[in-house]
Amino acid sequence: MKQNMGTIDRAIRTALAIAVAILCFTGQITGTAATVLGIFAVVFLLTSAIGFCPLYVPLKISTKKKED
Repeated sequence: MKQNMGTIDRAIRTALAIAVAILCFTGQITGTAATVLGIFAVVFLLTSAIGFCPLYVPLKISTKKKED
């Protein structure tokens, strides 16, 4: 599995996941919205950690800088 996420992409996903976690734990979002956003936050954290987004493959997207 080849990495296809750049540093900025990974940082943004991590920041969004942390923001969702804070909103959930402070009670700002609850119910179904909290569940759905929580699932997205976990997926964002996992993809950020490994540097690979499966959705980018069929769309032929890569935010990682090309190596010389």
